Amino acid sequence: MKKTISIIGVPMDLGQMRRGVDMGPSAIRYAGVVERLENLNYEIDDHGDIEIGRRETTSIDNLRNLKAVAEGNEKLASAVDQALSAGNFPLVLGGDHSIAIGTLAGVAKHFKNLGVIWYDAHGDLNTADTSPSGNIHGMPLAASLGIGHPTLTGIGGYTPKVKPENIVIIGARSLDEGERQLIKEKGIKVYTMHEIDRLGMTAVMEEAISYLKQKTDGIHLSLDLDGLDPHDAPGVGTPVLGGISYRESHLAMEMLAEAKVITSAEFVEVNPILDDKNKTATVAVALMGSLFGEKLL
Repeated sequence: MKKTISIIGVPMDLGQMRRGVDMGPSAIRYAGVVERLENLNYEIDDHGDIEIGRRETTSIDNLRNLKAVAEGNEKLASAVDQALSAGNFPLVLGGDHSIAIGTLAGVAKHFKNLGVIWYDAHGDLNTADTSPSGNIHGMPLAASLGIGHPTLTGIGGYTPKVKPENIVIIGARSLDEGERQLIKEKGIKVYTMHEIDRLGMTAVMEEAISYLKQKTDGIHLSLDLDGLDPHDAPGVGTPVLGGISYRESHLAMEMLAEAKVITSAEFVEVNPILDDKNKTATVAVALMGSLFGEKLL
């Protein structure tokens, strides 16, 4: 990994209904992310937080806060693009998962065949037509595939950002019907909790890394804290029981560090209002430590 990490905070809470996730970047910084990574001999360039607009009173085409979400993601795409252009590793702190639209828009410009590891309880493959809620944080992966409203798919000025065969979803356990259909139609590789339980996290990560390494020139990690079990990460907006454990998640991050394949990353959906003594942000920072090579011995 590159030795300079550009930290970009995105206090976005417009992609969903529960307030508080806009304080996620502050909670992660408070939990010591800068100090943790500096102790691993990385140089940290903290860009602060991107300015996010206000909630909108009306929905557009069944999409809540479409204009403000799109504007925030355009700013994020530009910031990520600039970080990569400077030779730095972009580390994005969320904020709800709608920010992945902007992150991927900024990242994919720099790779011919970008791979994505989507570490999440959800597929985030909805569109305005399939979404039960109209919340854009359930749509970023679909938008990055070029599926959905043109305001979202066109972030960064091009589409698509990623190919379906270059995506691996890990930890899925809550999928809407439209998402199931899209996964089957596009042949997206998914490791549900069934596969994690049955195969073990070691085998899942070995397969995922091998699958992406042979066909991509860079891999983005999009880690939603609700991918973990709510016992370990309670401060998230859409918790789903039966998730990945804290230890399994560390193992996954350690294996990614050993493989040296991750070229950008984001950690999202930390909501300190719903948390217990900043536990979820602390977990996020610990996982970042493992991802960036922290070892016990």
